[in-house]
Amino acid sequence: MRSALAVIALLLASSAFALDPTPSIKATPVLKTTTSWNGAPLVLPQGPAEVSGLVIEIAPGAETGWHKHPIPSFAYLLEGELEVALKDGKTKRIKAGEALAEVVDTWHNGHTVGDKPVKLVVFYVGNVGSALTIKADADHQH
Repeated sequence: MRSALAVIALLLASSAFALDPTPSIKATPVLKTTTSWNGAPLVLPQGPAEVSGLVIEIAPGAETGWHKHPIPSFAYLLEGELEVALKDGKTKRIKAGEALAEVVDTWHNGHTVGDKPVKLVVFYVGNVGSALTIKADADHQH
């Protein structure tokens, strides 16, 4: 898993540096981090890798419900504004055009801000067959 991700990271890093600026090519960094947005270090799982990507849409006034991700995930907001809250009260707000490394194994709830829907693309990096999201049961609701 680490070797596969190291190769991907190397390719992405070398691609960013290998591209010569031209009128038809532009590379804009959106995220480079070693921690999730709450400051916890990102640790990749061992074993065969599987990357999953989803486009997620959240209606105005809606929320995700309390949930957690057992594997690292990375989101880029395409439309709208999203606020994510942790059980300890810490929040993170992101707007269209911004990216973040999501919290791992931490209960959180996201909700739209304002009267526009949210649309984001999320990539999850785990082992083959890993769960992407675990919804909270009654004992883990806020």
